[in-house]
Amino acid sequence: MAGDESLIGSIGVLLIATRGERGPGEVLLKIRGGTEAYLAYSPEPIPRGSTVLVINDRGRRSVDVSAWIDPLQPFPDELD
Repeated sequence: MAGDESLIGSIGVLLIATRGERGPGEVLLKIRGGTEAYLAYSPEPIPRGSTVLVINDRGRRSVDVSAWIDPLQPFPDELD
C-alpha cells in the first residue's frame, strides 16, 4: 500500500515511546481537521511525550519519525 505523502513534515507527539530497532511507538498527529494516531518508527529510541517530525509514510497507518526541536524556540539554557 502506498503512503500518504501529505503526512510528511507533520509534527506530532509520542503517546508511546519508540524503541528503535526493538519496535514502534505511537504518535498523535493533527491532520485532516482532527487528530489521528499512527504507529511510529525511528532508528533510535525516542521517549514518550517527545515532539517528533514525520519523515516518511510507510502506509497502513505507520510512519517514520525523527525527534523535533522547534527552531523558533530558544535553547533551554537561554530560558533562565
